[in-house]
Amino acid sequence: MAWLSELSTSLAEFIELGGGVLWAIMAVLLLMWTFILERMWYFKMVHPRRMRQVISAWDARVDTNSWHARQIRQAMISEVSNDMGRNILLVKTLIALCPLLGLLGTVTGMLNVFDIMAITGTGNARAMASGVSKATVPTMAGMVAALSGVYFGTRFEYWHKTETHKLGDLMQRH
Repeated sequence: MAWLSELSTSLAEFIELGGGVLWAIMAVLLLMWTFILERMWYFKMVHPRRMRQVISAWDARVDTNSWHARQIRQAMISEVSNDMGRNILLVKTLIALCPLLGLLGTVTGMLNVFDIMAITGTGNARAMASGVSKATVPTMAGMVAALSGVYFGTRFEYWHKTETHKLGDLMQRH
């Protein structure tokens, strides 16, 4: 239980060091990872079952060669593809938003530095250092938050594309 108290103290110190923009970055990061975990669940648990259902439904059809059957096949593939692609664009948008929020933190931190310089002059290095940390910490936090999701955003797009082609190929052969 002591580690939880230490973690919350460290997190509070980090937020204080970087300014209020870190709360926004943390909220976006939490939302991004919620959608990443949802897509991972879908691709690993739901999608294989969905593929089997669609292929079984296609195999159960008597007519698979007419124009009408090809249109039904395309509609089935599109429906599965839409299910696979759900929330991927949102994940990629949240990934792109993290560095922008970091940049916002940089700008607000630099404004603090300029305010300190205007009030106290350039001789107060300790006061200026506080503003500089509020300028650099959000940038780092935004970049780290974005980097934590880049792999998954790219991987989900790849899975979406390859699984759509795979379904089309499987339905073509049956």
